[in-house]
Amino acid sequence: MTKSEALFQEAVKIIPGGVNSPVRAFRSIGATPKFIKSAKGAYLFDEDNNQYIDYIGSWGPMILGHGQKEVLDSVVDACKCGLSFGAATGIEVEMAKLVCELLPSIEMVRMVNSGTEAVMSAIRTARGFTRRSKIIKFTGCYHGHSDGLLVKAGSGVMTEGIPDSLGVPLGCTQDTLSANYNDLDSVKEHFHRCGEEIAAVIVEPVAANMGVVPPLQGFLEGLRDLCDTYGALLIFDEVITGFRLGIDGAQGYYGITPDLTTFGKIIGGGMPVGAYGGKREIMEIVAPLGGVYQAGTLSGNPIAMTAGITQLTILKEHPEYYLELNKKADKFYKKIQDILQKEGYPYKVNHVGSLGCLYFTETEVIDYESAKTSDTKAFANYCNYMMEQGIYLAPSQFEAMFLSLAHTDEILEKTLEMIEQYFCRK
Repeated sequence: MTKSEALFQEAVKIIPGGVNSPVRAFRSIGATPKFIKSAKGAYLFDEDNNQYIDYIGSWGPMILGHGQKEVLDSVVDACKCGLSFGAATGIEVEMAKLVCELLPSIEMVRMVNSGTEAVMSAIRTARGFTRRSKIIKFTGCYHGHSDGLLVKAGSGVMTEGIPDSLGVPLGCTQDTLSANYNDLDSVKEHFHRCGEEIAAVIVEPVAANMGVVPPLQGFLEGLRDLCDTYGALLIFDEVITGFRLGIDGAQGYYGITPDLTTFGKIIGGGMPVGAYGGKREIMEIVAPLGGVYQAGTLSGNPIAMTAGITQLTILKEHPEYYLELNKKADKFYKKIQDILQKEGYPYKVNHVGSLGCLYFTETEVIDYESAKTSDTKAFANYCNYMMEQGIYLAPSQFEAMFLSLAHTDEILEKTLEMIEQYFCRK
């Protein structure tokens, strides 16, 4: 028995499912989780000292790779001053200034502790500002596990086949309207029916929790226009895309300005952190200035702020890093599609920048319904094979691959060799 297997046997006795986040359980691919001991650059190392090329990157934030020296050194220095104060600090002011500088749509920002908390708080703020109750979300888009948003969600909920969640009262979701991603008509129907009651539309500008689904031309622009017409706010959930597609996120990449934006671990260099921000007139209704209450003892934690500032400053000072990463990703994902075509497989590869997904379907994936046509058993076989070859993929058909600057050409070529080896052997 491996150490990972032994740890999992212990974990299932004291942790629900043996894991602290459902997708880590590996259930959808019929396997048991690898227990990770350490990480460096583009690699993970498990408790059995197996090495893996990592394509999760802590679900997105490790743009510079694991254990980047400047980030680690800054965190070690910050820890020497104390781990948490529950009080205001200069470092959180520095972080807020940096976020506002990098994203023109954000004039004020509030730090929180996770992407879920950021989204929950942004929606409360939108409702408080508009004095309206309803929100529109998109089927297959995941915005964390707060009660009102566990409606036709993506990510782990999609993987496990759970349509909603037990424990969520009907009243919590009665004001949540679901539309179809990349389908403006489905959004218009909601606005035509109850436009004056809709506080906000929340969207992943690139849907990255049902694989990777880019917005069709005109979709994000159409959302902006509809929100302007009906006086609703447009919220971009950039927990995954923020500072990954570019230094100004998906909103800069696509040239669309949201009213509010949410972030997660990416602004903490992978540490537990989140944030939401937007126009000054909206954010000024958040307590203690206004009547929208939101608080957090660990919000603006100095260690997380330090890690985030260090990583974001490096990316800000080196815009060529994004050019390098996206160019490398374009080549990598194209080669995967070329391998599939060469070997006679009709499967599809979607990608935007360094985010990508190989769908085991012959259908073009543009929304939740087309994503669900994927053969999850075929994906499970592929994922398990790649794990055996030392390639660490998300154990779900409906999660993204994340490339980092630590993925060298040699590492990517080795991965492509393993992919070709898998599809050649059939």
